[in-house]
Amino acid sequence: MRKSRIAALLIGFMALGGCAKMRYPDYYALKLPNPVSASRDSERIPASVAVREFRAPQYLRQGSIVYRPDSEQIAFYDYHRWAEDPRQSVTNTIVRELKKVFESVDFYDGRTGSEFMLTGSLDHLEEVDSGRSVSVEVGISAKLQSVKTGSVMWSDTSFKTSEVRQRSLSAVVAEMSRDLSEAATQLVSSMRSQVSQSSIRAKND
Repeated sequence: MRKSRIAALLIGFMALGGCAKMRYPDYYALKLPNPVSASRDSERIPASVAVREFRAPQYLRQGSIVYRPDSEQIAFYDYHRWAEDPRQSVTNTIVRELKKVFESVDFYDGRTGSEFMLTGSLDHLEEVDSGRSVSVEVGISAKLQSVKTGSVMWSDTSFKTSEVRQRSLSAVVAEMSRDLSEAATQLVSSMRSQVSQSSIRAKND
């Protein structure tokens, strides 16, 4: 009798398992457009730069897309995740923009013969819900240092916030992509306006 009850229970659990639908995560990729930059037509600075992968706070390294129900709270989507680490996307975009400014730009691989090192941080990449509207906040910061002397040649922060008119994750990610690309371009433009060939030679002597 006991065996028949156990068998019936197992059959019941199997039936329930067959009816239940498994939900798998949806993955999203940042696609950072290549905006037209004034640096493209400028003379490149004859110097070499190595770029470290950008850092990020712990909550942006979880893999899930982040949203804020209010200014003090951070939450994570359970089934909406990044297909690629956003830090890598930002680093790739910064390298792309730096190649318009310097003659030689490479990713840092632990050893470098480059004259300068660029380090940075992805500080914000989240959806912000205010009840009536949805927006995104994007923030990145970076600094350029002389490898030889350790002198800081330049540092700056770029922060952008934009309203998302269509309430969907795809629209949120698309807006994040645009804002990240613009923030990266602004940072490199800021660097280009402050760093000149003469200052490069003086700081590196």
